[in-house]
Parts: sequence; structure tokens; C-alpha cells
Amino acid sequence: MLDPGLTQWLDAQANALDLGACDAETVLPQLARAGVLQVGISTDQGGSGGDLADAVEVLSSVASHSLAAAFVLWGQRAFIEYLLQSPNAGLREQLLPDLLNGRMAGATGLSNAMKFLSGIEALQIRAQSHEGGWTLEGQLHWVTNLRKNNFVVAAAIEPEQGGVPFIVAIPDSAPGLYRSADLELMGLQSSNTAALSLERVELSAQWLLHEDARLFLPVVRPAFLGLQCGLAIGLARRSLVEVGTHLESSRSGLRDELFEQLGRLENVVLQLKQGLLAQRFVAQPAALFQLRIALAESAANAVQLELQASGGKAYLSAHGAGFARRWRESAFVPIVTPSLVQLRAELQRQAQANLKTPACCRG
Repeated sequence: MLDPGLTQWLDAQANALDLGACDAETVLPQLARAGVLQVGISTDQGGSGGDLADAVEVLSSVASHSLAAAFVLWGQRAFIEYLLQSPNAGLREQLLPDLLNGRMAGATGLSNAMKFLSGIEALQIRAQSHEGGWTLEGQLHWVTNLRKNNFVVAAAIEPEQGGVPFIVAIPDSAPGLYRSADLELMGLQSSNTAALSLERVELSAQWLLHEDARLFLPVVRPAFLGLQCGLAIGLARRSLVEVGTHLESSRSGLRDELFEQLGRLENVVLQLKQGLLAQRFVAQPAALFQLRIALAESAANAVQLELQASGGKAYLSAHGAGFARRWRESAFVPIVTPSLVQLRAELQRQAQANLKTPACCRG
């Protein structure tokens, strides 16, 4: 259950957040004041308790009012999860309090790294090592929750001299780190989404999140993707609620479809939460990929059903503004990294690899 003040603010600002008419700098403070950043984090770490499934539920609730705000929450909460999983206790103690109260923005920056993990693309930042740290060069083309100042971004780094790729946190104060203007998106405009370029950025070893990206990324991928699933869950639930409000006798035939979609959605949500809590997706990422695909399809189907239930009202400005926003939001869900195309390609690759492996040798 979201704080009523946050719910009212999100409902009042949802279209402005999507179109960029609301100051993006206001989003994170609103989320922090409502306590949503602390959910799923132990009290001894400064959180309010609960688990990752609770964090997914809260993110879903925010997404049911505004996908732009939920996108910001995803970036912040995913970065916090990286800190919680990092062996660098000193960095965690330094950054976590400001991240939990919204004074600092945390950006995941690991979309490229997740594609690298699946063999889809190369890492985009390179490092020359020197005593006490590295010199970084490269770019990140699409990063969310990059506040205009006081942000920190996670990134995977490829050593130029060869060796093991690693994960660092890069503060916005690092000389040579440049933030672009906000990307001109079709929606989600107030999400502080921009590109980063790194030109001889000097970074000390104190900012190391993990020395081995190939070990760290599979551990944090369930949180990265699981929290991301909250975007689709919240959108699907909101559209199905809207379907219920529109159903009249002339469209009563949609009731069976409504209940069928609700049942399918909540069944997938239950599988997601159970898998996250059992930590099953660390060793079985394909199962998580399949759930992410199913939830994206649920969101698309729910918005389509909302259109059918609302009829011509969806095209009247006075009635259809919320639907038009959800239609744009539903177009984003399949393409957020990893996209559905990338996930399906990875599932196909894994299936072909299994076919080539003798049955006696399969895990």
C-alpha cells in the first residue's frame, strides 16, 4: 500500500511526468519521502525490512500510477541492490544513507553489461590500470535516473591490458564524466534518462563494486530483471482495473476475458516472487527470462483490452489521456533492456546449446 500522499501526487502528475512537463528532479524526493526506497532492505542497513518480492510489489504499485516514476524507482533500487551485494563494505557505508533518503541518485548503468553477459554486445567502457585505480574511456548510451547533479552510476569495465572485466561505481563528480541533455523519448520524459561519455576519467579503487563482472552480474541479475518486471505488472494491473470500470452491458462479453487475464497475470507474478525468494534465478536465468516475456505480454494484452472496453472514449482527450499514456508505456515495456527480442534470442541460444549436449551431461 503506497503512502496516500505519493499516490495523489503520482495521479496528479502522471501525464506531466510522461511528457516532460514535470521537473524530473522532483521524482526521487517524492519517492524517498513516501518510504518506497527502503522497502526490501533490512533495518540494520537503514531500510524498512521485507524482501525483494516486497520491493517488486511496491515498484508495481508506483507503476500502476506512473511508469516514468517507477522507471526512476527501478534505477535507484537496482543500484542500491548492487551495493548490498558488493563486498565493498566501505563504499556501501559511504553511499547507502544518501541513496535511501533520495539525496543521491543511483543509476544502474548495467544494461550494456547484462547484454555482454549473454554475449549480445561488447562492454562499452575500457580501463587502463595504474597504481590505486584506473583511467576510464567509453560511453553509456542510455542511462536512467541521472539527476543533473549528485548521482552515481554503476558500470562494467573492460581492462585494455586484458584480464577479467569488473564493476565500478562512478560518481558524477569525476573529472571527464559528461552527461548529455535528456534523451528525447516518446514518453517517460521526466525520468532523467541521458547518455554518459567518459574521457580519461580517473577513478580510484575505492569505487570498485566487484572485481569480477562474470561472477557479480549473475548474482544481481535477478534483482535487475525482477524489479524491472514490476513495470509490466503495475501497468497490466492498472489497465485491468480500468477495464472493470468501463464494462457495461454492451461489453459484458469482455468480463470472461478480464478474469482470464487477471488470473494469468497473478499466476506469473506468484512464480516471479517465489523464484526471487528461493534465489532460483541465479542458476536458472532462463526461467526469469520467460517470466519477463510473459509479463510484458500481459501488459500489452491488458492495454489492448482496456481499449476494447473503453471504446471511442479512448480517443477523446477529456477521457482518454490516461489510456494514451498507458498505451505509450506499454510500447516501452518490450524494448527496455534486455528487450523481448534479446531475451527470446538468448532462450533460443540456450535451447540449441542443450540440444548439442548429451542428456547425461545436462545439469
